[in-house]
Amino acid sequence: MSDTLDAAHILEIGLGFWASKTLLSAVELGVFTRLAKGPATARELGEALHLHPRGWYDFFDGLVSLRLLERDGEGEGERAVYRNTAATAAFLDRESATYVGGILEMANARLYRFWGDLSEALRTGAPQNEIKHTGKPMFEELYRDPARLEEFMRAMAGISAANFQALADRFDFSRYRTLCDVGGATGQLSIIVAGRHPHLRCTSCDLPVVEPIARRTIAAAGLADRVQPASLDVFAEPIPRADVVTMGMILHDWNLPRKMHLIRAAYDALPEGGAFIVVENMIDDARRENTFGLMMSLNMLIEFGDAFDFTGRDFVGWCKEVGFRKVELLPLAGPASAGVAYK
Repeated sequence: MSDTLDAAHILEIGLGFWASKTLLSAVELGVFTRLAKGPATARELGEALHLHPRGWYDFFDGLVSLRLLERDGEGEGERAVYRNTAATAAFLDRESATYVGGILEMANARLYRFWGDLSEALRTGAPQNEIKHTGKPMFEELYRDPARLEEFMRAMAGISAANFQALADRFDFSRYRTLCDVGGATGQLSIIVAGRHPHLRCTSCDLPVVEPIARRTIAAAGLADRVQPASLDVFAEPIPRADVVTMGMILHDWNLPRKMHLIRAAYDALPEGGAFIVVENMIDDARRENTFGLMMSLNMLIEFGDAFDFTGRDFVGWCKEVGFRKVELLPLAGPASAGVAYK
């Protein structure tokens, strides 16, 4: 039997951190941002990024083999020229409006080393992030440093934009007039939905330290007349009344009692016929297919211990328990879905 088996898949997964760290370092060092200015030889690129010559060709050709760069000419040649692929030009140039590298920058700066303690997390059920060193939860640490907080929120915005755009395009907002986004961070969801649906008035709620960040972002989008930032501690205060209550990548941050608190708070804020919408990387009910959702749930273990991602079936059950009359799932971008519960 060993003659017919191939260990390639096992080795690819087991040594996957090689490729991951190569990409994360390329983002950190600005490879794709530099190449957005124009193609470059290995020497030009290496010197522009202040890299030692020893790694030039292995690094850049490694990115070629990972299909993250393209190259004209042979490797290790002075005339070989590197350039971005269409995807890296769109998504990994820091100057691009569609930049998603913020989450990769955070992965490089924080998550990469925390995931090194996954085995300990699995043995203990305890978070493996900053709390191990400071004794303070991740968000408490973030809120102490406004610059770091804004960096984190921009990282989240990069991976959420496509999902929020898909929600704005695919959900029928025509019968609603007001929307309240809970945990709205920079106001991105409200900005995207309000931009697509001019009849809507939106409120983006988050903790007081976040409001100035949201106010600046909303003003820059030219939507200050229809999108308002507001301060809210959702575990101490009721959610403002609205026809639609949204939570984008919020529910998975919490354990089950906190999840249920949020769902009940949304129910209480809605009128009859109102809609509660969550955007999450919902795991498929069979727990076989949505690898990203499953890995994200492990990331919640690393970050918070008792927080977790969930299946569509889980979400339906929780909403029905609270009293919502109907629940449906709406596929969005990639592994994400919207769960929509109607009161």
